Order: sequence, then C-alpha cells, then structure tokens
Amino acid sequence: MQKRILIIEDEPAIRDMVAFALGKDGMHCMPAGDAREAELAIAEQVPDLILLDWMLPGTSGLELARRLRRNESTREIPIIMLTARGEEMDRVNGLDAGVDDYVVKPFSTRELIARIKAVLRRSQGDDGSGSIVLGELRIDGAAHRVYARGEAVSIGPTEYRLLHFFMTHAERVYSRAQLLDHVWGGSVYVEERTVDVHIRRLRKLLEPWQLDVMVQTVRGTGYRFSVAP
Repeated sequence: MQKRILIIEDEPAIRDMVAFALGKDGMHCMPAGDAREAELAIAEQVPDLILLDWMLPGTSGLELARRLRRNESTREIPIIMLTARGEEMDRVNGLDAGVDDYVVKPFSTRELIARIKAVLRRSQGDDGSGSIVLGELRIDGAAHRVYARGEAVSIGPTEYRLLHFFMTHAERVYSRAQLLDHVWGGSVYVEERTVDVHIRRLRKLLEPWQLDVMVQTVRGTGYRFSVAP
C-alpha cells in the first residue's frame, strides 16, 4: 500500500526535491509550507509519516511536534525532523518533543528514503491488525495474545499495551514520562513510578523464556526494548 508522507518545509525548492524523490520511490507526498497548512492537510487525510522542518514561519517545527504528540489523532504518527541543527542538545530537545528520527541538512535523498523506511518499519511493524514479530516474541493482534518462543504468555492489558508499544518502537530509549504518554495516554494521571512496576511485571512474564533481557534499563534516562543484549 502506498505510504502517505506529509512534507512540512517552507523552502519550496527543498520541498519539491523531496517530493520528487519520494514520488519516484512510490510514496504519495502531501506538501505543506507551515504549521497551519500541515494541520489542514492532516485534517483532510492522516499521513503515515511526517517530515518536519525545524525552522518554520510562525510556529516552529519543535512546537508543532509537541502539538502533534498532544493530539489523540496524531500522537502515533512517526516524525522525522529535517534540520540544520545537529548539536546533541538540539537532538535531545527534539526527542523530548516526540521526534522519531533526524536528518541533518544538507542530506541526500537516498539517505532520507532509507530513514523513512526504517522509521516506518519500527512504527508500523505490524500488518495492520496489531500483529508483530520481533526476535522470539510474537503478538497476535487479532487474538490479543502474546507468544514467546511459540508458547502462549498470560499477560494483563497494561503489560500487553506496554509490550506492543515497545515492539513497534524497538531500539529507542523512552523516559517514564514518554511511556506514560504513549501507553497510558496524556489525559490519564499516573505516577511515573507506576511505569517501573509494570516494567518489572513485564520482565517477570518474559523471564521463563529468558526474554526479559529484551526490556533494558538505560541508567538515568528510561527504558529501551531491544533484541540485542
């Protein structure tokens, strides 16, 4: 199925270049020059991924990313930031705002397409039904079941949502606050330490198959789900 890519870039030359390259690769491009045009485009048709320029007129890309992450209808859309700002603090600020990846200007369209496909694989790693396979773990979205090394795992609803989020967003580090926002929802008040409780429960559920090591603690930052030790 053709992927819809929203390109939010105020420089027409860059926007047209990116749209041309993505179109040649079989993607459907939705152009926008600023935050208002982007929101109108999303209201008309929700994209599969957003390419977002950091420097936009009026509302910055960073602020727009935060706004999209607060909105129920757009919070799960993956975002790649197009930016000339490559400093570590800028990347941290972007990740805190909910950006999934960065491409620093100037960039090649081949690199950009590769990044887009990688992010789509991470964020839409299921078949549309919520099913996904990662390593020795499998989620059957239709049946709402989890399998470890082919055996069914008895799992509660919160741990199920947590595991599904982890498996569709593997290899990225998330803070407790980010996990609360993505798994529990921003409108629900839950203590951040509640995340630790459910992480421990999830690890205990996976422990009989020695798969608890996939749920990794990143000291001082949060948690990451990874097939790598």
